[in-house]
Amino acid sequence: MDIASHQKRLITGVVLAAFVFLAMLFQGWVLFTVLALFCAFTLWEFYDLFRDHQGIKTIKSLGTAFTFLLLGAFTNGDLMYPAVITIFAFWISAFIFLFRYSADMTASFVQAMIFLTGLIYIPVNFHFFLKFNRWECVLVIAAAALSDTAAFYAGTMWGDKKIWPKISPKKSWVGSLAGFGACVVGTTAYGLAFGDAPFWQWLLLGAALNIAAQMGDFFESALKRSLAVKDSGHFLPGHGGFLDRVDSLLLVVPTYGLLNSVHPFFP
Repeated sequence: MDIASHQKRLITGVVLAAFVFLAMLFQGWVLFTVLALFCAFTLWEFYDLFRDHQGIKTIKSLGTAFTFLLLGAFTNGDLMYPAVITIFAFWISAFIFLFRYSADMTASFVQAMIFLTGLIYIPVNFHFFLKFNRWECVLVIAAAALSDTAAFYAGTMWGDKKIWPKISPKKSWVGSLAGFGACVVGTTAYGLAFGDAPFWQWLLLGAALNIAAQMGDFFESALKRSLAVKDSGHFLPGHGGFLDRVDSLLLVVPTYGLLNSVHPFFP
């Protein structure tokens, strides 16, 4: 990677980190607003991957509205509210399909599946941020960032043997192992300093979060390749789109949320 691209990537990362830091510092409505806007932009990019499908403009508008509804429902603390919103989203998409099919017998239910998948993939996965404390927010973001950064630079410099070329031609075994090591070491060091769990549990958590990060990255790569798309967007210089930047985080967040519900890692 040339120096100019590296500088763009670094500056964009610093700006994003500043926004995240401010959101975590103030939390409350500030965190909700930043998270909701970020989810809306990311979801818009996800739907735009399917731009060749009929009705995507309607899906984009509906998805943005339901992002705010879903995240607002999750702030209540009762899972009944987001469940109702999700069911409502299903029936909205089902009725749109119903009326389109009555007008055109070739109409497909695929649009409804894209709509619902996007809601689960982005706002539902990211809603855990509203439940995490500051230490946990830093942990999951750092785990994803360490995984991506170490894998990127190690793979760029020494990655000759590719790990899954049919899915992601640039990702290498060296990069994968570097990301794994960085995530495990970083998670363990951070956890021992600020958390409340024994050494071996932090090691296992770091391993689980890195595997989640890599699989999240591979999933988005496969999705883009299947749709013949290189980047999800061009809004973030050096990174592509919002979805390109958080593809690994989208699986790290719910993975930590699940493991933390079984065994809390912070007091």
